[in-house]
Amino acid sequence: MSGALSRVVALVGLAVGLVLVALWLGGGLAGIEYWATQQQRSAQNLMAGALRALRAGEPGAVASLMGLCLAYGVAHAVGPGHGKVIIGTYGFGAQVPFARLAGLSVAASVAQAGTAVALVWGGITLLDLGREALTELSEVVMAQVSTVMIALVGLWLALRGARMLRSEAARHHHDHHHHDGCGCGHAHGPTPQQVAQTRSLRDGLLVVAGIAARPCTGALFLLILTWRMGIFGIGMLGTLAMGLGTALVTVGVAGLAVWARQGSVALFPATGPWAQLGRWLPGAMQLGAGLLIAAISVAVLL
Repeated sequence: MSGALSRVVALVGLAVGLVLVALWLGGGLAGIEYWATQQQRSAQNLMAGALRALRAGEPGAVASLMGLCLAYGVAHAVGPGHGKVIIGTYGFGAQVPFARLAGLSVAASVAQAGTAVALVWGGITLLDLGREALTELSEVVMAQVSTVMIALVGLWLALRGARMLRSEAARHHHDHHHHDGCGCGHAHGPTPQQVAQTRSLRDGLLVVAGIAARPCTGALFLLILTWRMGIFGIGMLGTLAMGLGTALVTVGVAGLAVWARQGSVALFPATGPWAQLGRWLPGAMQLGAGLLIAAISVAVLL
């Protein structure tokens, strides 16, 4: 792809991202979120039916249940929830390659399924909790833990963005005073890209943990039902299928976030009068993304 064409493609990504964010903030996606919530309800009823068919020994009942779980996961991810927001904002703000961000999306969804399994198994066998107590534990306590962890991810990103801006300011000041450089050809300190690479693992673990800390209610519903029916293994498989359905959506969001980020980078060419602004961009984007994640988390807690 030629340089000019790839720049246009990147800018289209930024435009698409901005339109979607504007729609979301303006309530334009509320209809889709309402539809997704309705689909989740009907999928839960269908799941209960598929489980009855499974207990009756009907052929194809397991495959039918797995298909329903996958569809539930997709509907759950399309509906309101912070997983998409975190993956999208983090992907836009931090210098994360798409493959790694897609991996994080899948890891977060699978870990969320794992949390649901651990919560139901532990809650029933160790704490002897009923369905209402388990659901309350997930919806209230774990939801708050998850939100606090995600707020910390936001603050961490914002702090790092501020540090990147500070180091860029110092570099700019240094270059301004020593424009001829030292002449030795050495790099004086890591580039922002190198710094981002080394820290992305820690970020990734925080993002995954923050999303995984809040299990999905559909998964709890399925796991509690299958536990009572003595087919908990089937429930675990279904929960994993839900996680993969959720991942389909979050990987799409990750792709859009990286595309939009490339578009914002393409706004500033590597040479010419705008190039200087481009150097400040990674830090500014991380700072902005981090503050946005923290602000959304605080709004959810309040």
